[in-house]
Amino acid sequence: MSAPFPVPYPAAGLPEAVTVYEVGPRDGLQAEKQLVSTSAKIDFITALRQAGLPMVEATSFVSPRWVPQLADAADVLAGLGGDLSAHPVLVPNLTGLERASEAGASTIAVFVSATESFAQQNLNTTRAGAIGAAQEVTARARERGMRVRAYVSMCFGDTWQGQVPVAEVAHISRELLDAGCYEVSLGDTIGVGTAGHVDALIQAHQRLDIAVERLALHLHDTYGQALANVYAGLRAGVRCFDASAGGIGGCPFAGSATGNLATEDLLWLLAGLQIRTGVDLDAVVRAGAVMTDALGRPRSRIAAAMLG
Repeated sequence: MSAPFPVPYPAAGLPEAVTVYEVGPRDGLQAEKQLVSTSAKIDFITALRQAGLPMVEATSFVSPRWVPQLADAADVLAGLGGDLSAHPVLVPNLTGLERASEAGASTIAVFVSATESFAQQNLNTTRAGAIGAAQEVTARARERGMRVRAYVSMCFGDTWQGQVPVAEVAHISRELLDAGCYEVSLGDTIGVGTAGHVDALIQAHQRLDIAVERLALHLHDTYGQALANVYAGLRAGVRCFDASAGGIGGCPFAGSATGNLATEDLLWLLAGLQIRTGVDLDAVVRAGAVMTDALGRPRSRIAAAMLG
């Protein structure tokens, strides 16, 4: 169905247009224990691109032993075919870069932690080690003409460490941008961020002469704060937001089934503010509902409202 709402009421001081960076096929599905077929993944990605999403992260070239859900990474890219520049893939190390390159990837993402504890618990290395590996992968990828995006996890809080100083996060972003990444996505991995925290984190980056246009926000909705944090990001000038169709992808570190901000919920907010995205909300709702229904997951709030 085509929604008659939201009625647009623009707010002063916000960007006129933003990029919605879709992460559902990778970040969303990687947390799911129920294996999704390669063909279903390809259909999901294709539907999201046809909805107008400019970037749809396709998969990750991690070890299949770590993430069995994404063991078919090369097959997914082969099934998408053609120009893969709109389908970034996560690359954890040089081995992953080789696999991604052989599969035809032209845009990749690297992943680091803002905290020592998460680097050790989740990445099996030190924080400095993770940053060093990301810098090495970035350098090699750029030699091959690839574009590189960076993710920084645990930017707003850490399950083991607690608070994370905003200045430390900003310094990590500076290192990644200096290494050649075109953008840094700041992750609220456990969903504890609040609107004031978003503003403080952006200001910490600006103190290091990092333009807000080089930053994206990757928000989780564990405590129901994701949309409020998006609005804070918009007011600070952020123009790129990560989201997952259907809201798929949990947050195991917070002991909650909720996690990624749903793309549909984000699009509804942006449409209400008359901020251009170029994305068809109805088409994303349908694509997200197909996947959440197949996984036996609840639909996003917007999908539930629009589809009944």
